[in-house]
Amino acid sequence: MHLAYPAAEGLAFYNEVTVEHSAKGTYFMVCGFNQGYFGIQELADGKKVVLFSVWDPGEQDDPNEVDKEQQVKLLHKGEGVRVGRFGNEGTGGQSFFDYDWKIGDTHRFLVTAQPDGKRTQFAGHFYLLERKVWKHLVTFSTPTDDKNRGSQALGGYYSFIEDFQRNKVSATEVREARFGNGWVQNSKDRQWIALTRAQFTADSNPVVNINAGVAGERFFLATGGDTHNSDTPLLEFINRPPSGLDLPPLKPPSD
Repeated sequence: MHLAYPAAEGLAFYNEVTVEHSAKGTYFMVCGFNQGYFGIQELADGKKVVLFSVWDPGEQDDPNEVDKEQQVKLLHKGEGVRVGRFGNEGTGGQSFFDYDWKIGDTHRFLVTAQPDGKRTQFAGHFYLLERKVWKHLVTFSTPTDDKNRGSQALGGYYSFIEDFQRNKVSATEVREARFGNGWVQNSKDRQWIALTRAQFTADSNPVVNINAGVAGERFFLATGGDTHNSDTPLLEFINRPPSGLDLPPLKPPSD
């Protein structure tokens, strides 16, 4: 299930998440865009990581089928970041950063886009709460010229919660998070626009114990356990208060 944020194309996308309930095998995806996605995971063994991925163009699932010139290229890798290729859900480049994120903490994410010839550089930045600095995790470059039907800006903004184990046990476990204080710096005049509207959507997964709505000044998503769809019907739009939250300082990354 997802929150889709209607907004114009942009040069940067900032968003936050506060996890209320988690379980093994969960992805809290915070900054999704047309060419990739960025968030935090609790893996099947309980380990916690930050994940940032960018897709190759095309609809293939075998990373070995992609011509070298059409593959995502690595331009920057921060200290402690692991980088590799992925497949089976499209193909592309992905990065992992071990980070023991905590329930109840608010985590901050920033994605930027920079045109680079017939490609675009997408950079993922994650705020380290304990050090109070931004960490530049990775910059990936992917083809976005007319041939590949890609935009050289950010667009298609969304967040989601995913149960990637999807076994009989995982659907009985509650996963819930608040997403909010989202902003997009539009590419037309570089103004920051607050994301105050979202559409509640879902994939073909038959699980129906899902919910979405507004909690205070933030959106929320919940799934699993005894969750009931009591706030927002699927495909409906949700509006959060237009004031009360401000874009925090986005200082240059530390790494």
